[in-house]
Amino acid sequence: MIKLEAIYVLMGLLTGGIAVVNARDASNPRRWRNTLFWGVYALLFFAGSYLSDLVNGMLVLVMVGTAAAGLGQGTRETTSAADRLASALRHRNRLFIPVLVVPFATFAGSVLLKDLTIGGVPLVDPKQVTQIALGIGTVLGLLTGMALLRPPVSAPIVEARRLMDSVGWAAVLPQSLAALGAVFATAGVGKVVSTLATTYLPLGSPVAAVVAYAVGMALFTMIMGNAFAAFPVMTAGIGLPLVVQQYGGDVVIVTAIGMLSGFCGTLMTPMAANFNIVPAALLELTDRYGVIRAQVPTALMLLAVNIVLMSIFAFR
Repeated sequence: MIKLEAIYVLMGLLTGGIAVVNARDASNPRRWRNTLFWGVYALLFFAGSYLSDLVNGMLVLVMVGTAAAGLGQGTRETTSAADRLASALRHRNRLFIPVLVVPFATFAGSVLLKDLTIGGVPLVDPKQVTQIALGIGTVLGLLTGMALLRPPVSAPIVEARRLMDSVGWAAVLPQSLAALGAVFATAGVGKVVSTLATTYLPLGSPVAAVVAYAVGMALFTMIMGNAFAAFPVMTAGIGLPLVVQQYGGDVVIVTAIGMLSGFCGTLMTPMAANFNIVPAALLELTDRYGVIRAQVPTALMLLAVNIVLMSIFAFR
């Protein structure tokens, strides 16, 4: 059976490769810090499931200390700017093919793999079908890009290093914040949110509960920086006890649209640094919050649409 550990191995190979490329890049004055940061991250992917919580925590602290000391960025590239421009002009819209392979393969895998068995044993862990399908889709996208563009064999890992060095420690935020959300949920923050909501908010109707859940998801995401971190807290506090259990909302529709409402908050917060602050730096914008300012109108409109959709379809 293919389990989630297979995805951890792929991520370990990626981050380990980034560490190796950093170690060999003399153009980066802080290459050994980068090597340590990504090397420890790779170790966590490879062996984190087998290490104690104390050891994992100590390794995370090593990453924090290394990032706090400051990471660097090398100048090594696989191609020149002129070569990249020539390739873009030659392939044009075909460049989107490898990118599109990822979502299509993920969707197909999510549908086909969940019922696939060998000798009566599921080929893929039924609880992790989507994540594993995403990993398979990513590998297929990589192979498609290699076949289409025919770059040097080292190009994927060298360019991955370049991108990760540009993003820096913020690349770890999604995983870290998702883990923080799980910690909050285990600590009972959801119950506290539920108590505050029922005590101080007028939630006497399904629509009011939907508004509280959707807006709460967006606001808590803005605080946490990631919808995955906000989801277990707000869903345990408002989504499940009020919208689903008290008013009979469809749990699939409520949670799916609730997550989308959280993503609306992602568009409006600097806490989502890897989405909103890093792109501004990479694009060399004079306004570091320019990305957020451009996204706020869209985020508010989408949040309103999510509230309407949940109110209409969750209670049919």
